[in-house]
Amino acid sequence: MAFKIIVVMAITIFATSCKKSSSSKNSSRATGWAINDKKGGFQYNSDFKEQETAPGLVFIEGGTFTKGQVQDDVMHDWNNSPNQQHVQSFYMDETEVTNAMYMEYLDWIKRVYPPSEDHFKAIYEGALPDTLVWRNRLGFNEVMTENYLRHPGYGEYPVVGVSWIQAVEFANWRSDRVNEYNLEQAGFLKRDAKVTDVNSDQTFSTDTYINAPTMTYGGNEEIINDERKNKRYVRTDADGNESNIYATRETGLFAPKYRLPTETEWEYAALGLSELRSYNMYRGRKKYPWDGQYTRSGKRKIRGDQMANFKQGKGDYGGIAGWSDDGADITNAVKSYEPNDFGLYDMAGNVAEWVADVYRPIVDDEFNDFNYYRGNVYTKNALNEDGTVKVITTDDIVYDTLSNGKVIARNLPGEILQVPIDENETYLRTNFDKSNEINFRDGDRRSSREFGNFEDEGKTSEMYNAPRHNTRIENGELIRENDKANGRNSLINDEVRVYKGGSWKDREYWLDPAQRRFFPQDMATDYIGFRCAMSRVGSKSKGKNKTKN
Repeated sequence: MAFKIIVVMAITIFATSCKKSSSSKNSSRATGWAINDKKGGFQYNSDFKEQETAPGLVFIEGGTFTKGQVQDDVMHDWNNSPNQQHVQSFYMDETEVTNAMYMEYLDWIKRVYPPSEDHFKAIYEGALPDTLVWRNRLGFNEVMTENYLRHPGYGEYPVVGVSWIQAVEFANWRSDRVNEYNLEQAGFLKRDAKVTDVNSDQTFSTDTYINAPTMTYGGNEEIINDERKNKRYVRTDADGNESNIYATRETGLFAPKYRLPTETEWEYAALGLSELRSYNMYRGRKKYPWDGQYTRSGKRKIRGDQMANFKQGKGDYGGIAGWSDDGADITNAVKSYEPNDFGLYDMAGNVAEWVADVYRPIVDDEFNDFNYYRGNVYTKNALNEDGTVKVITTDDIVYDTLSNGKVIARNLPGEILQVPIDENETYLRTNFDKSNEINFRDGDRRSSREFGNFEDEGKTSEMYNAPRHNTRIENGELIRENDKANGRNSLINDEVRVYKGGSWKDREYWLDPAQRRFFPQDMATDYIGFRCAMSRVGSKSKGKNKTKN
């Protein structure tokens, strides 16, 4: 009898504790009020566990590392001096963006903005990779010019001929498509509307949905307020009025944006943290994304195999056929070589990769050693006179003419117009004071590092005195005016971006993740591709907390 009483008491205590635990999760620790009450009130995703890994990405746990050249600098560039940096956890594409992935993007643009219509022609043409990058004055490469992008034989090869600007636009498009799919799966959007209902007047933009959901898909209620919507989130008051019919950030359904990785993130991911732990963190001698000092594998099963494809010598892009070959003469299919310790493929070889940063020969670690990035341009949503956000229509598209004469769309219908931040956001701030912070501490008048004379207040110093070509369209005619000034002394300006990693066209020296080079952001080559990254929200580690040593 006593035993039965003890059992009953234990069950009662357990049930009570469970009830308290469950109720505490759905009640406010600030007020004691109910959270997610069906009658209304504060609604919040209290069941959120952690960020799901978005399509194509792998998790990179952040930490500290030595950024920059730790081997002898035989080129004497002095643009990658070692410095200690800390990186927050993030996600990165497992492979470089492939031709097949980019073709899906082109297919979407072609369906939504038909190039047969003069008003949209420049949108599609502005997204097309430059296939002429394969041509060479003294080489026969027409097979790549005609086939590399579209032929299925190259489908899993990294896309090339893509400028930095085009890579950024692909990442923006990818963000919207993933979040559009997430909302559809959660029941907030009409099923298959992303294919059956989308057109130039009815598109989905993540920012538009978050800020003005009723303006998404051109305000088509049939799509954004589908009768089959997920009832889990909807609340109905005593008068029958519905609320929470649109998803918000508080639901946890929106993935952070796909973007290009920063230079620091890319280098950290390429090195692989687990191998760095074997060495002194401040003087790590990791030379490649893989372990060891050689480009060939030391593993028993694949001993002697090349770990990447690169130019091995003059006239040698892969080795002797059938023996000691790296398996590729140009690029190679992704995942053809062993991944690094983060599970990332081709962080050396195949193609070099665009990163987000504007190039400068210095890394100002004296001012910042956390999530280092040069290239911030802060904007905000443009507002109409009535205070609503200004959503771009087909009549509002603005086109930019690049230095090489190509025309690209600055914005697309359905997106919110962005304008520079002003004094309302910067007044009395100590962490930023203007919209464009690209030139902060890089040699201008406000910098602690002086590099030369200055023309006037606010301009970059002569160290970055690059040519300024003027390409524009007047009365429908393309005008090209080359800068013929004699005083130009640099190729560096605010429109050149960093690219990292060695490619199929580079010698072994460039396989070191610390190496950094630059290229104009509106131009493309046959050896630069890209991969996307995504920020991590919430905990630093994935899953359960690790045991502390």
